[in-house]
Amino acid sequence: MLRFTPATVPVTECVIGHQSEQVEAGNPRRVECEIQAIGLGETARWLQAATPGVKVHLSGFLACKSRHSKQLRLHVTMIEFVEGNQNG
Repeated sequence: MLRFTPATVPVTECVIGHQSEQVEAGNPRRVECEIQAIGLGETARWLQAATPGVKVHLSGFLACKSRHSKQLRLHVTMIEFVEGNQNG
């Protein structure tokens, strides 16, 4: 859900699902996980526009959710929608 900071900066928080196949110790390994994500400014508006199940490429950085939490959250700085690759 799109919200605004007291300084009127748009913010969107969401959960991103990741699925891929990686090579570990020479063997393929299926990786599936979810991570909390947040976008600010224009990125928040683009995240808000993404419908569940749509595939995207994201760039950003990992940071603790707060000063008092060690839980990681992806701060999205770039979002690219992947055409023709919707789940379902």
